Amino acid sequence: MKAIEVRNLDFSYDKERMVVDKATFSIEKGTYTTIIGHNGSGKSTIAKLLLGLLEKAGGEIYIDGMELTLENLPKIRNRIGIVFQNPDNQFIGSTVRDDIAFGLENHCVPQEQMDGIIEEYAARVNMSDFLESEPTKLSGGQKQRVAIASVLAMNLNIIVFDEATSMLDPSGKRDINRLIKQLHKEREITIISITHDIEEVAQSDNVIVVENGRIAMTGTPKEIFRNEKVMVKMQLDIPFVYKVKKELQKKGIRVSDTLSMERMAEEICQSVLKN
Repeated sequence: MKAIEVRNLDFSYDKERMVVDKATFSIEKGTYTTIIGHNGSGKSTIAKLLLGLLEKAGGEIYIDGMELTLENLPKIRNRIGIVFQNPDNQFIGSTVRDDIAFGLENHCVPQEQMDGIIEEYAARVNMSDFLESEPTKLSGGQKQRVAIASVLAMNLNIIVFDEATSMLDPSGKRDINRLIKQLHKEREITIISITHDIEEVAQSDNVIVVENGRIAMTGTPKEIFRNEKVMVKMQLDIPFVYKVKKELQKKGIRVSDTLSMERMAEEICQSVLKN
């Protein structure tokens, strides 16, 4: 079943240049999909259109089989949420606790259940010690953790992460990506991650490549990365493991088409032992 289906989607900010141009794609329920493209390609605009934060100029959007219309918007937003790149865009409450509680209140979660949920997700993003703090006084990375906790706590079917880990240090980024993957597995949430982190892309189920508002390619990470010339042309990188594989091939060492450095290391060791 489709979690998201987009048909011939159009959008323009100034009615002169199409920022999203006849975009058509679908995302299966329970999958982890990454959306990539150079800056200004239209990735974040597509995300906002999926949430109904922008009004499309043409085309159709279906969320869990329901067409995104003004009438259906409240129902749609009970199914899909977003974590923005800039967490300041999401803060409502005067404390971290209030901010996480805000979304739960909108989803009519019983009061007696809220404290347990708030504390669970604050702990999952390592923010338990800041529940009574003012969000405005937190660091950028801490704010992002709170924004992520607020959306995860609402138990939505679909979550869009729009460069959501960009303000975190490498350790924090790994922790949050690990948490997202864990929740994806536990709950079978549909995850859509707009990212420049090519290593994250390598770990996703499917990839959508956007170029100048159009869908340039879709496929598994392996299918996308095999088109190295196209990726380079669109100013996109390929995973480190593919770069290593390329250098090994130049030296006559053959390895399988893997996205795992661990697997590649095992194959190299086995090759050395055989010889």
